Amino acid sequence: MTDPRTELSEFLRSRRARLSPDDVGLPRYGRTRRVPGLRREELAQLAGVSVAYYTRLEQGNGRNVSAEVLDSIANALRLNDAERSYLHNLTHSKPGKKKAPRTHLRPALKHLLDGVSVPAYIGGRRSDILAWNPMAAALFGDWGELEPRERNWARLIFLRPSYQELFVDWQSKAADVVGFLRMDAGRCPNDPELAALVGELSVKSELFRQLWAKHDVKDKTFGVKKVRHPLVGEMSLSWETLRMPSEPDLFFTTYHAEPGTASAEALQLLASWGTDATRAGKSVNTQA
Repeated sequence: MTDPRTELSEFLRSRRARLSPDDVGLPRYGRTRRVPGLRREELAQLAGVSVAYYTRLEQGNGRNVSAEVLDSIANALRLNDAERSYLHNLTHSKPGKKKAPRTHLRPALKHLLDGVSVPAYIGGRRSDILAWNPMAAALFGDWGELEPRERNWARLIFLRPSYQELFVDWQSKAADVVGFLRMDAGRCPNDPELAALVGELSVKSELFRQLWAKHDVKDKTFGVKKVRHPLVGEMSLSWETLRMPSEPDLFFTTYHAEPGTASAEALQLLASWGTDATRAGKSVNTQA
């Protein structure tokens, strides 16, 4: 992971490269385009700023850029909400080591987790997995069997081949995880543990290197994932993520199935098997 100035430069270049004049209603000129996507002068025209001003920003000089100008550039680049937030975070980041996130969970949060009847877990920055309920263990395997540093979605997805079997569309899950790490990098660009994680995965996983170089950004919100459990087979599960206002580094994620579906029946069966299902799921976690 590089410094925020370089991240800002590479991010803007990558977003500009994915747009063509046709996408934004600009005419094409006769000469051959030497670079993919929009030229800087075309983007500056769309954003209503001078070419020199935009060039300085794309070179990583985001000092004293107003929120209004950033929004104009975000509109011109057609950024989604996550990308827009990432742009603002990179531009307004300050040097200095970011305080490490708090990993001690209030007892009330653990009680809430245990009371949820669907798979649920509490995560933190860098996609760390901090706590989970028995249903999550039955679905994903008992994370308690792992060392604390290994309880991390990025390490699980990219460094444990058995997770490729768990997620039906494993590459989609991998892209999501990288997008979440990118968002964390924008919020906390000086986090040394995040930098170390990105460095480790870049060395050990070719797919991670490819996805990280794309500069795609995602926020944890909601979606649907298909999983293939060794006991109950394939399930289509919706996931929802809730942020904790008093502790913004923490998030609460649940998985559930649409009532009356085969996936809901499979999830109920998984719950009825209890610890037997958890033992079956351990193979997902322990195989490297």
